[in-house]
Amino acid sequence: MGASKWRGWRTSILLLALCAPPPLMAEGAQPAAAAKPVARAGALVPPLVVPPCTPAHCLFAGQSVRVIVNADLMGTNLREVKDEFEAATGAKLEISAVSLDEHFANFISDVTNHTGKYDVSIAGAWWLGALAGGDFITSYDRYYGDPRFPKWSIDDVLPGPRSLLLYGGKRYMVANDHDGQVMYYRRDLLADARHQEAFKKQYGYALAVPQTWDQFRDVSEYFNGKDLNADGVPDHGVSLHLKVGAQGMFHFMSFSAPFVIGPRNPKLYWFDPKTMRPLMDSPGHVRALSALVDLVKFGPRDMLGWDLRQSWNHFLAGRAALTFTWGDLGALSQEEGSRIKGKIGAAPIPGTREYYSIADGKWIKTEAPNRVGNVTGGSWAGVISRDSKVPEASYYLLALMANAGKSLVYAARGTDGVDPGRTSHFLPPRGSAKIEDYLRFGWDEGDIREYLQAYFDNYNNQLQVPYLRILGTFSYWQALDIHLAEAVGGQLSPEAALRAAVVDFEEITLRLGREEQRRVYRASMGL
Repeated sequence: MGASKWRGWRTSILLLALCAPPPLMAEGAQPAAAAKPVARAGALVPPLVVPPCTPAHCLFAGQSVRVIVNADLMGTNLREVKDEFEAATGAKLEISAVSLDEHFANFISDVTNHTGKYDVSIAGAWWLGALAGGDFITSYDRYYGDPRFPKWSIDDVLPGPRSLLLYGGKRYMVANDHDGQVMYYRRDLLADARHQEAFKKQYGYALAVPQTWDQFRDVSEYFNGKDLNADGVPDHGVSLHLKVGAQGMFHFMSFSAPFVIGPRNPKLYWFDPKTMRPLMDSPGHVRALSALVDLVKFGPRDMLGWDLRQSWNHFLAGRAALTFTWGDLGALSQEEGSRIKGKIGAAPIPGTREYYSIADGKWIKTEAPNRVGNVTGGSWAGVISRDSKVPEASYYLLALMANAGKSLVYAARGTDGVDPGRTSHFLPPRGSAKIEDYLRFGWDEGDIREYLQAYFDNYNNQLQVPYLRILGTFSYWQALDIHLAEAVGGQLSPEAALRAAVVDFEEITLRLGREEQRRVYRASMGL
């Protein structure tokens, strides 16, 4: 890349960070005005895995590793590992916990101006288009497998989330959080003989775990208005969070995927990689948004203003039959205060019986439900600044947190924002975890078996929602989020809302440079 083009791109990144609209809340973050969580955190503590160093034999004595992280649940594991890291290495760990909007702006400013304030960022996976594409972070390929560092295996990570750790064939993110979304349902309600009889009489088929979004709709409609937690108050078919700025666009990605992605169209979802023309107003996307709007009437009207925690709390209180979201909810359902422990089922996101293949320009019918996996969310993980003067100590810290023993506790407890995604998290024959571990951690056996199976199937699905990792991803998503809210709130039709999103996408692309965006987008897709 020529010097003038390099400087121009760096300037564009910095301007984007400083001038973008208010960003979205981090996955798992606790918003300032959120309702108090129904479930309360337990006291699971990860194991110590490295011994203290002896004087004169500390690898990084006198060094300091400075980490920037979201001021939410994601800082939990860093604070826990601080003493162990310092005792094992002789280095000091300095943690800067900031809001999500400050996090990206501060880190991108630091690396573009080469001020060297931070060595490590616990970054969102969508940042890699700017960070790795701009050569602002360093690959840890030369450290991985070196016996001086704590051992962990990237091959332990399942294919879906593993793809987010790499960019351009190099390793950049050290495994930590493995975000993806699944469907949750009340297992007790679906197994109730009275409901089974009444549902079949009303809909003409057996009540079962929804395999398609049409079935999800029917189950939501059936349970809406019934008392689902024996408190004498009518409850709801579905619990969603639909507040602008509260991550609703993530859920639309998972929801809409089987309307657009399929065997004949595995990658065309966001943009045409040849022209960078937005694809969000395709017939598949429009049908998906129409279906989502239809679902809203089977939940409380208040959820139009709900954030993530309020939606989770409604489900944890036993007041909804269905939802779909991240792994946090499954783990939180096991905590003190949850009313659904022993009653919560999980399954991959439902599919459709036909999808609109953008590649073919037509609807394609499928014999079996067209189900699409996802790695939707932040998948927050550590990256090392290219300007770091202590890259080895920085990698040591991240490798320590990536240790399989620690990761199992992180994924099991649900109070640190970390979700499962490794072979070592899953039960035999799919993985190496032991059911006794999860029972010791407080899980109900039926709940954990379904939860892990749902995530294993999700991450191993050959069809996956394409993950957007380009410059300006935040801005594209913010625009989509605003227009999705206009549709579910009845201000715009689904078609009009998505056309408005496309207009905004085009403006962002033009501002950042179409050709450069096309180059980075193609690289992020492996084209």
